[in-house]
Amino acid sequence: MNISDKTFLITGGASGLGLATAQMVIENGGKAILADVNEETGKLSEKKLGANALFVKTDVTDEENVKETIQKGLDHFGGLHGAINCAGIGPGERILGKKGVHRLSTFSKVIQINLIGTFNVMRLVAEVIQNNSPEESGERGLIINTASVAAYEGQIGQAAYSASKGGIISMMLPAARELARFGIRVMTIAPGTFETPLLMGFSEEVKESLGQQVPFPSRLGKPEEYAQLAKHIIENQMLNGETIRLDGAIRMAGK
Repeated sequence: MNISDKTFLITGGASGLGLATAQMVIENGGKAILADVNEETGKLSEKKLGANALFVKTDVTDEENVKETIQKGLDHFGGLHGAINCAGIGPGERILGKKGVHRLSTFSKVIQINLIGTFNVMRLVAEVIQNNSPEESGERGLIINTASVAAYEGQIGQAAYSASKGGIISMMLPAARELARFGIRVMTIAPGTFETPLLMGFSEEVKESLGQQVPFPSRLGKPEEYAQLAKHIIENQMLNGETIRLDGAIRMAGK
């Protein structure tokens, strides 16, 4: 798929991986719908990216809200060709911690936002792009979801986060198989330790320590590197139904 003149809905698009991806789309002649819960950051990002960006305050877990976001994007840009799901949270909590047992509400919230939110956006975007006129190859659009290396090597305190990201990976293949007949591809990126708002709130010592755990390059990943991979996935039609680790060969330790 050629990115030029195509419109992508990007969840978590106001910052981090999502913002870098939106910038990549626009730099390549496309249009980006920034779907994010953070209104202040979202409006600033929309202004920064220019006329080919549209911010819409969006709760990915709310069915009607996501439908409204999609409709606003269609009304504004006149089309929709895919989604890149970057929205997510990652609170740490031990199953048996010093302050007591893992709160069920925490686990439920992480699953609701990371896994159910991703599925919600995927299904509603697919509903729209199935009606696109197919390209010569038959392709109508694609969906890129974001998992994590924690899906494979979750650390202590990441039971909820790892479960949510593992679910994203597990649902990808059945989704890709089902949507193939509509000319819709489904891919997943599993980043390692990246310079996201979550990690950037840590001290310099912690960030440096995390970077040193990466075999090569021994540093945190940059959002632009995630965006580069997203670009290649969009443009390379044979990439379908697979998870790509983007992690510098890191294999996370237990803690």
